[in-house]
Amino acid sequence: MKLDPTVMRTMNRQDFKVLEAVETGMRNHELVPSPLISSIASLRHGGTHKILSSLLRDKLLSHDRSCGYDGYRLTNSGYDILALHTLKTRG
Repeated sequence: MKLDPTVMRTMNRQDFKVLEAVETGMRNHELVPSPLISSIASLRHGGTHKILSSLLRDKLLSHDRSCGYDGYRLTNSGYDILALHTLKTRG
């Protein structure tokens, strides 16, 4: 799948906070549960759910229920978008 950097145009600060929260959660979990994402990103559960669904639509995250709970993981495109965002913010 080809990287589409135009996705970054529609993303706001909360979207990047959720992506970074998933990346942080993946240090200890293979699949990051949504309550953990909400607590790491310090957003409300409803707001996090809306952002997670938009990131799933853009294929930056992957959703899996095989472990008994709703778990999310970053895709390669999600890692690339995070890297581009970090490069942009650091100058």
